[in-house]
Amino acid sequence: MAKKIQIEVAFAAPDKQSILKVSVFEGVSVFEGAVQSGIDKIYPEIDFDSVDMGIFGKTVKKPKDQALRAGDRVEIYRPLLIDPKQARLNRAVKK
Repeated sequence: MAKKIQIEVAFAAPDKQSILKVSVFEGVSVFEGAVQSGIDKIYPEIDFDSVDMGIFGKTVKKPKDQALRAGDRVEIYRPLLIDPKQARLNRAVKK
């Protein structure tokens, strides 16, 4: 029988943040762990197929292929509203 592990799934919207504790089977992917968390019920704007994901601040290139380990925190990232370089340029122009 497959062993269960505990993970967390985190998402931050501009107005609120959530970290859900989830029990998943060992060997489940980052993608599946996020889906199984049900966090999309709280944040319906999450599209698992298009968002970037990471573990403890480090982006995961292939979330469907990378397996989770006990204690991992899956982070779901919102898309950027503006390119960081453009934001810095805009601030410099204002000065």
